[in-house]
Amino acid sequence: MSEISIEVQLSTLPNSPGVYQFYDSDEVILYVGKAKNLKKRVSSYFTKKHEYGKTRVLVKKIRSIKHIVVPTESDALLLENNLIKKYQPRYNVMLKDDKTYPWICIKKERFPRIFPTRKLIKDGSEYYGPYTSMRTVHTLLDLIKGVYPLRTCNYDLSKEKIEAGKYKLCLEYHLGNCKGPCEGLQEEEEYNRQIADIRQIIKGNFKTSLQYFKKQMRSLAAQMHFEEAQRIKDKIEVLENYQAKSTIVNPKINNVDVFSVISDEVFAYVNFLELSHGSIIRSHTMEIKKKLNESDENLLQMAIIEIRQRFNSNSSEIYVPFRITVAPDLKVTVPKLGDKKKLLELSERNAKFFRQERFKQIKITDPDRHANRIVAQMKKDLRLSEEPRHIECFDNSNIQGSNPVAACVVFRNAKPSKKEYRHFNIKTVTGPDDFASMEEVVFRRYKRMLDEEESLPQLVVIDGGKGQLSSALKSLELLDLRGKVAIIGIAKRLEEIYFPDDPIPLYLDKKSESLRIIQQLRNEAHRFGITFHRNKRSKAAIDSELEGIAGIGEKTAQELLKEFKSVKRIKEASIENLAKSVGMVKAKKIYETFH
Repeated sequence: MSEISIEVQLSTLPNSPGVYQFYDSDEVILYVGKAKNLKKRVSSYFTKKHEYGKTRVLVKKIRSIKHIVVPTESDALLLENNLIKKYQPRYNVMLKDDKTYPWICIKKERFPRIFPTRKLIKDGSEYYGPYTSMRTVHTLLDLIKGVYPLRTCNYDLSKEKIEAGKYKLCLEYHLGNCKGPCEGLQEEEEYNRQIADIRQIIKGNFKTSLQYFKKQMRSLAAQMHFEEAQRIKDKIEVLENYQAKSTIVNPKINNVDVFSVISDEVFAYVNFLELSHGSIIRSHTMEIKKKLNESDENLLQMAIIEIRQRFNSNSSEIYVPFRITVAPDLKVTVPKLGDKKKLLELSERNAKFFRQERFKQIKITDPDRHANRIVAQMKKDLRLSEEPRHIECFDNSNIQGSNPVAACVVFRNAKPSKKEYRHFNIKTVTGPDDFASMEEVVFRRYKRMLDEEESLPQLVVIDGGKGQLSSALKSLELLDLRGKVAIIGIAKRLEEIYFPDDPIPLYLDKKSESLRIIQQLRNEAHRFGITFHRNKRSKAAIDSELEGIAGIGEKTAQELLKEFKSVKRIKEASIENLAKSVGMVKAKKIYETFH
């Protein structure tokens, strides 16, 4: 990454929330920051004039930029905190461990208490979070306690002590905030049902609770208790608008590495997320060049061993997208749902973003490699026998049969070769016959290339469906090129790809680069043909307007246009000025026609 310029790295950053990391020339981390929009935030370091001296020094030292994409801005805040604590970069404010983010604890005890805490104690209790502010925690707990009466005392409510009458009801019971389990006035089963509902609310699953609240609200309204019904309604609105906890962190996920892999014909990209105490503390993506068309399984196995050695990982478990064997003492998990699956999806997103950035960077810094990758992918996607280094695309243009023309555009190594573009005036077809016109121009194009012994394209693209493709095939058969030159048709409506003798079209992925190149060819041929057609119509209109004057022929019309540049200026010219170009006799005829 270090050999790529900062400008190129900035140009390929995503417009997504995440955390960015600045590194110097020795790959030492200088700074960690969070951003709602990574591209805008990171670019601002290099475009703004910084008044603070340390910021100017930081920017001068930056040689490479890495980032981790996350779902939300809150997730970015949490991840930034974790990474600063992990790496302690020189230009970051140091975060002390005694000020950590708040959690919600469901205590492991009979009649469990629910309360906020900043400390995680491994006593079997459940912890949810972390949250970005204590205010969020209190809002959620106030909502829960307002609907579900829960105890707040720290008594040991064992069955024996309750039956022995050890405790007395407190003020919370008389205020209606507690149902008195300390004196056996609330069954443990009912209390645990409330805890189960609360657990779902904290996780973001509000369905059961909302149904309960709405039923309660309707019941209160039916009994004319409108103020209480309104209070329940307010709570329902708060619950519906509440943002569930961060998808990044789960306190039960500890000492785990997450790996994902995506690949194309030439390269594979393996992303690694390291989790410690329920938090992501590292992200790294490795690029691997394929040698022998290795499978994703083999590449992931090799990458896991390399990455774990490089980062000295001693995790006891890994999450991967499919079953693989790495080491006998390492637990391998293939997540199917829940928080573990979300972590795997996050890893895949980071791998995809890295791949997209590399594509954009390579397109700028190494165009040959970019072209090699695309033509290799097109060969696979379009089932071709060789890479389409030279592609030609044909398109017809006519409006109600007037001035029929055709265009041929040429791409070499996945880029337009505009000097090789060609226009065709349709010579043998009368009226708007797209099929016959296509047959004519394809024949003329490749007849000439054969006569002049030019190299033929590896792929011909016809703008149109089965009809236009069949017409083009007739010409290839006449020239004995059927089967020697690959040819496809692309239908506009659904972007269907048609092959010869195959009635069922191919549908490429809408985000496929192969489809993107074919669309670019089609659009370029259409633009080039329309421009030629428009110019031809304009010239025909001008010629007919001047040549319609008695005594004015084609030669005189051309002389007038050469002198006055347009018909409008000819119409506005005086007899004297017209006479200077064509003589007084013709000048009078022209002037009288337009006046």
